[in-house]
Amino acid sequence: MKKTVSIIGGGAAALLTAAFLDPTKFEVTIYEKNKALGRKLLVAGNGGFNLTHSEPIEQLINRYTPNEFLKNALLHFSNDDLRAWLNNIGIPTFIGSSKRIYPEKGIKPIAVLDAILKELNKKSVKICYNHQWKGWNNKQELVFNTDTLIKADVVIFALGGGSWKVTGSNGDWLDLFQQKNITTLPFQASNCGFAVNWKDSFITQHEGSPLKNIEITCGNSQQKGEVVITRFGLEGNAIYALSPQIRKELASTQQATIYIDFKPTLSITDILNKLQQNPNKNIADTLRQTLKLSAAQIGLLKTVLTKEEYLDLSLLAASIKKLPLPITTAASIDEAISTVGGIALTEIDTYFQLKNLPHHFCIGEMLDYDAPTGGYLLQACFSMGAYVANALNKELT
Repeated sequence: MKKTVSIIGGGAAALLTAAFLDPTKFEVTIYEKNKALGRKLLVAGNGGFNLTHSEPIEQLINRYTPNEFLKNALLHFSNDDLRAWLNNIGIPTFIGSSKRIYPEKGIKPIAVLDAILKELNKKSVKICYNHQWKGWNNKQELVFNTDTLIKADVVIFALGGGSWKVTGSNGDWLDLFQQKNITTLPFQASNCGFAVNWKDSFITQHEGSPLKNIEITCGNSQQKGEVVITRFGLEGNAIYALSPQIRKELASTQQATIYIDFKPTLSITDILNKLQQNPNKNIADTLRQTLKLSAAQIGLLKTVLTKEEYLDLSLLAASIKKLPLPITTAASIDEAISTVGGIALTEIDTYFQLKNLPHHFCIGEMLDYDAPTGGYLLQACFSMGAYVANALNKELT
């Protein structure tokens, strides 16, 4: 006799779980609070559907904070495995110039979702829309807003985090788990902008300007890329990836400090030599013409350094390599690409099963971990779904 599996939530993690569960062993039902599945998946596709990243799996694993709990899932269903599976269901992919992986040109996000849903249909996965999970009753049955009561052999929660509330992912389920004595953590913004108290004269002139080909350091972590200067502070991939480190400093001292390297390919000695080539030349002209710094980069040096520091070529060279910039706070969750928080990792076992609730699993962004932009969050969700399905198929849990 087949076992029943109830999957709560209809995002990336849920879809891959359903796609990989063995239909000869399980009757699978997805319960989705919205009128359609994969709404957050489609939002992720706005401006280019970045499915995953092409870097070697060992390097990819190290992008997550923490990463040990994800290692087995990522090794079981890697970025290469994802590409092969997508190709098999009719979604060929390509590696972009940034090493990120996208569907081939002309394939829209809705086509990717439709291809996955077609796989679910082949496996007779049942989908119940407009079903919002409300918790458990005293018989340990799942309760929904429709007054539906479900007692399943296996329950898989894929409820998402607290970002992109428009998609239905609002994290309002935290209290339900707390009532079961399952430790949860408040959601915090991740992959978000961070506030800088700019001088009015600087932000008036440089708001919206990019800082390209830079490297930012916070603590022991570095990230190359670019950021954009906003009235709020800084946004962009070079600072998003440092969210865990910046949040940690903010929590400890209410202020964090990042350090910007405007010329990652040059040493301080190289920069100083270039600054000293034309001693009679205006410093700003040297920075612009010889070092190829942008107006925003030069403006940032001027606003952070004193006049004396700016005119001292040795100090200026050191600042071009390591310009300190105080961060005061993170953007709100509503403005974040993703969140950290949710179910504490101490509450799950190797297969993402809740230790205090056998046969109940938690996967995806509802777990307390960080994934940088670049396809990493989707890859983690896909991998967790495939990994849990494989464990259930083989009765490993």
